[in-house]
Amino acid sequence: MSASDDSPANPTRRAFLTGAVTAALATTLPAAAQPATGAKRTKPLNVLFFMSDDMRPELACYNSRFNAHSPNIDKLASQGVRFDRNYCQYPLCNPSRSSLFTGHPPHTTGIVDNTTAVVKQHPEFTTLPRLFKESGYTTLRSGKLFHAGLDDPQAWTEFDGDVESMHPTEIGKKLDIPRAQIPMPSGALPALPQDNARAAHSDEILILEGNGEGAGDYMVADLAIKFLDRVAADPTKPFFVGCGFSKPHSPPQAPQRFFDMYDPAKIQLPPDFAAWPTVPPGFPRGSIRPRNADLFIGRGASESEAKEVIRAYLASISWADWNLGRVLGHLDQLGLRDNTVVVFVADHGYQLGEKGKWSKAGSLFEGGTRVPLIVHMPGAKGNGRSSTRIVQSLDLYKTLVELAGLKLPEGIEGSSLIPLLNDPRAAWDQPAYSIWSEDGKTTAIRTEQWRYAEFGKPDPAKKPSEYAMLFDVHADPLELTNLADDPKHAATRADLAKLIAAYTYPTPTSV
Repeated sequence: MSASDDSPANPTRRAFLTGAVTAALATTLPAAAQPATGAKRTKPLNVLFFMSDDMRPELACYNSRFNAHSPNIDKLASQGVRFDRNYCQYPLCNPSRSSLFTGHPPHTTGIVDNTTAVVKQHPEFTTLPRLFKESGYTTLRSGKLFHAGLDDPQAWTEFDGDVESMHPTEIGKKLDIPRAQIPMPSGALPALPQDNARAAHSDEILILEGNGEGAGDYMVADLAIKFLDRVAADPTKPFFVGCGFSKPHSPPQAPQRFFDMYDPAKIQLPPDFAAWPTVPPGFPRGSIRPRNADLFIGRGASESEAKEVIRAYLASISWADWNLGRVLGHLDQLGLRDNTVVVFVADHGYQLGEKGKWSKAGSLFEGGTRVPLIVHMPGAKGNGRSSTRIVQSLDLYKTLVELAGLKLPEGIEGSSLIPLLNDPRAAWDQPAYSIWSEDGKTTAIRTEQWRYAEFGKPDPAKKPSEYAMLFDVHADPLELTNLADDPKHAATRADLAKLIAAYTYPTPTSV
């Protein structure tokens, strides 16, 4: 179901930017940016920004290995540019979202937990929606864009406080699945005392009534539709509407008809499935945390339970897709699509039992860091195609600012994706970086062919596989074999290690 990557070369980035407006007064409406076609835009560009929580690219348009049903996101992908290799900067909600919305990676923001608000840590940063607001846009948020309770109150035309107010107690029935008692192997750890309450409910599967009316993501879509009606009533002002869905974040839930799309008996578990978190032989100890953080907390997963939970995760994705379709359909009904850039992205990936892990936290594998990214820019020459270039969620800040013709704040990091919106196969040599750990010193790099991660500084007294992992993702897409000790790849590992060192331990600039 992939869109074709083949078409004649498109104009270069230089040619595109020559016709684009790249600055505007912060106190007035921005000038109209020019789309990738080079056609003239007569009014400022609107933004509809979708986010999903914990959604790895388990979508039909990304060739879901579980045959996920995602017709609305698939349709958006067919209309815009689907980025097949987009990576988050930190596999945890708040650090990832803080990076995306400030244009600064985690080692710049210093945000490595789910408790610190980036706007309090760095009041000098201008978040992406706040920049649009200060540039004359109406900015409205439905659901979760920043992490819950850590929003930027100055970013929104209206601020309703904690996003959790959008998630009342859902009404439905619990799916009763017998819990197997699987002995804990050596190396795994039980749930922490403070996690016991969450462990009892995190993987309880809830079947919502009807279409999920009254449940969180249904209400998020309803409010986003209300916001679109409101901004459509004043066509003199451009808008930035954020719509953040909480699913498929645990606990998994959806209406019955979305569960009916999947037969757990037909779900094939990954080849490295394990009942408990398991560090495979030849992998660094830090590559898999000894405790799960989201599902199967402090207990093992039987194969039958694992299939039911994967089914529920897929049903949650399909319900989020349905709600997204409601919002996009309303945008079309209002006749706003031709002047609105639509973005869909997730905060980070997720592991569904690979190596016994049921979480994103701590995962520097593809599963934890690769996330869907789709951008539909009206008139872009790359629309309807996919890009296999390596990009980062961090790149969205520059991209949207440049598309809208706003003035970019100084020091914003990442790269504009406009060249790839214009030509998805354009030359591109940017790697992607993801980090983990409280000190931000555990780093992974992703290039066109390789994934390499170091868990702390290299130690000459140890074998490379004790502190690093190297994968040829073309030959080993499931990351089953760590090549860090293979002498045939020593030069590759050394080159990637230099890039990680420069990224993780930058040399201070001399004054």
